[in-house]
Amino acid sequence: MPMRRSTVTRRTRETDVTVTVNLDGQRDIEIVTGIGFLDHLLTALAFHACWDLDLRCVGDLEVDDHHTAEDCALALGEAIDRALGERAGISRFGWAYAPLDEALARAVVDCSGRPWPQVALGLERHAIGGLACENIEHVVTSLAMSMRASVHVDVERGANDHHRAEAAFKALALALRQALALEGSGVPSTKGVLGGGGP
Repeated sequence: MPMRRSTVTRRTRETDVTVTVNLDGQRDIEIVTGIGFLDHLLTALAFHACWDLDLRCVGDLEVDDHHTAEDCALALGEAIDRALGERAGISRFGWAYAPLDEALARAVVDCSGRPWPQVALGLERHAIGGLACENIEHVVTSLAMSMRASVHVDVERGANDHHRAEAAFKALALALRQALALEGSGVPSTKGVLGGGGP
């Protein structure tokens, strides 16, 4: 089985991000973004998806958290996309529910090569730790776009925004774990190729 592993570096005037992902890993995870709650969410994502993930970012946090959150997600999504190659043999579809105490989140994904983010977390606080709640949804959106997947994530209930956000990332992790699992050798599409405009 070929290694599904890649490294991406993204450098701009706003951030310097390096990410290495192994989709068939052993949960060897090291994440340093400068934003504690972003580290927390990405750790949950990698852990429950069973990836190895090393992600380091130096960003312009003196401005705010937006550039760091966005660029980390874009780099991670690109790394996943590269690690998948032609996406041959993957299950392609995945879906999962994840609870965290009173919160319940649902994620459904299609790793089709066609990006479509649909994200509704229903967060009410301005921020959790140093991460603006609007940027939590933006992380999922940016990840979906750069990994070229249809990603639907919503939180069905929950009174605590920390719980709502964390449950969403855990549900997404479980759905991706299912979708990226290897189950054959061919491309999982009636077209014989993923990334185009059909099923």
